[in-house]
Amino acid sequence: MLYEAWMHSALIVFLFMNVLFVLALKQKDNSVADIGWGIGFILVALYTLFKNDLFLERQLLITIMTITWGTRLAIHIYLRNKGKGEDPRYKRWRNMWGKNFVWRSYLQVFILQGIIMLAIATPIIMINTSDVSGSIFFDLLGFVIWMIGLFFESVADWQLYMFLQDPAHRGQILMRGLWRYSRHPNYFGEVMIWWGMFIIASNVPGGWLSIISPLTISYILLFVSGIPLAEKQIQGLTRFAEYERKTSIFIPWFIQKG
Repeated sequence: MLYEAWMHSALIVFLFMNVLFVLALKQKDNSVADIGWGIGFILVALYTLFKNDLFLERQLLITIMTITWGTRLAIHIYLRNKGKGEDPRYKRWRNMWGKNFVWRSYLQVFILQGIIMLAIATPIIMINTSDVSGSIFFDLLGFVIWMIGLFFESVADWQLYMFLQDPAHRGQILMRGLWRYSRHPNYFGEVMIWWGMFIIASNVPGGWLSIISPLTISYILLFVSGIPLAEKQIQGLTRFAEYERKTSIFIPWFIQKG
């Protein structure tokens, strides 16, 4: 049952990413990949829930958690990008790749993201294909950690969105709210979300294998396309040196003196 769920989920993700790719070509904007990121997880969660037709409490919980997270993220990215054209990352790649842009976009933006999506969705797939009840303690612990993550990600995204809406803040760094205690509280929240889901998945047989999910998202955000890119974008802004010296880069912590 798990193998079948994996294969079907992989097919769903593959087809979904191809749809996004066609939309991106039509709109000449690869940013649709970012908007579709959360939606892809929702599709996997709903499919595995209804395919296995168990509807256990843990399965309903993880599916609702996925829908809540994915919907909020998709709406946030859509509103953030609305009227601004293609994301600067994709514009840069469009220029770099030249005549190879179409096939490199397909493989490196859409198909690669689909593979990563499938790896990160592991806890969802494993939970929705298991009929073992497990311990409620780990369910509650995972849910609490997920809630903390959702709080940090949602509030941090909202605070940054509102800050950037004011033209007077152009060229400045947000250094209040959650951003006073971490330079990237939204990424901290995202990592917490998937560690929470992993803890819930550890309740099912073989669930420890789903640790690939939080490890993957943690590595990507900490060392690849999350914090490293964001740091480059703000390095030249006013007061960055002070912000870097006083504020934790990832885990929220008290501001440093001096």
